[in-house]
Amino acid sequence: MIENPTLRAMLQSPGCLTLPGVFDGISARMAANSGFEALYMTGYGAVASSLGVADAGTATYTEMLDRVRCIASASGLPFIADGDTGYGGLLNVDRTVRGYAAAGASGIQLEDQEFPKKCGHTEFRRVIPIDDAVAKIRVAVEARPSADFLIVARTDARYAEGLDAALRRAERFLGAGADVLFVESPESLEELRRVAETFKGATLLANMVEGGRTPYLSTAELAAMGFKIALYPGSGFLAAAGALQLVYRQLKTAGIGTGGASPPCMRSSSATASPTATRNSTHAPFRRRTARPAADPALPSPPALAHRRRHVLRQFRHLPGRLGARRTGA
Repeated sequence: MIENPTLRAMLQSPGCLTLPGVFDGISARMAANSGFEALYMTGYGAVASSLGVADAGTATYTEMLDRVRCIASASGLPFIADGDTGYGGLLNVDRTVRGYAAAGASGIQLEDQEFPKKCGHTEFRRVIPIDDAVAKIRVAVEARPSADFLIVARTDARYAEGLDAALRRAERFLGAGADVLFVESPESLEELRRVAETFKGATLLANMVEGGRTPYLSTAELAAMGFKIALYPGSGFLAAAGALQLVYRQLKTAGIGTGGASPPCMRSSSATASPTATRNSTHAPFRRRTARPAADPALPSPPALAHRRRHVLRQFRHLPGRLGARRTGA
């Protein structure tokens, strides 16, 4: 497990922490190379990239745990991982928290939706009874290996029951020991301000989704309201999907790929952002450690040694009997 006190320490600093959504090894590594100090494993991105479907409760605990391991290994950075509803009841929540922590996550996000859950900016979301939701947060707090592992408590009650109900749930989550409060999908600037004013002094998270139900704001604007974490979960995988669409259309229509010329949305002024540079920078230390020593020019090369062996064997062909046969390799 990656022991990580730094994510909690980051949240003690002034301002709002920007967490980009990552969903696989290459997105995690690209985000790390771009200079981010911490990441967010997006459930939507993980499901869409692995199963090719929308986030609708189809991914299992085992599948998501594999993604946690992948992102931890690829990035080496602290990150909060989407744990959906905990994948079941209280025993499942306990197992999920312990598994995510052991796999390398620095925190887990748990929500109060009914199963199967849905993306937090879609319709037809329903929430479980408040006491059941609070019990899940208590179990999560008890199951974590240390206080450095953050419990992010999310409520989707704003859509299902209204903002007042969502605020009551968030208050109960805070009392149950949640480290970060996540009121999903406020639908106006006024609602965002009300969340921030209600929980002034608490660690608050805002979810910025392109085309979502919440006004799309910058990290600076959210910081001014009082939020401490700004998630941008879809920015990366939406850009990746757009780049793939451009490349595949080019290949289909022109019968040839883009070669070394990437589409505009993939271009970067930083050489460290390219997959080749990432691969080389990652593998170079290993290659230096395991490289074979340079050949001694005074020693014969392998082809020369093979030639000498054939020459020696020919010298024994004139010998009679088994000696000659054995010496010539029969």
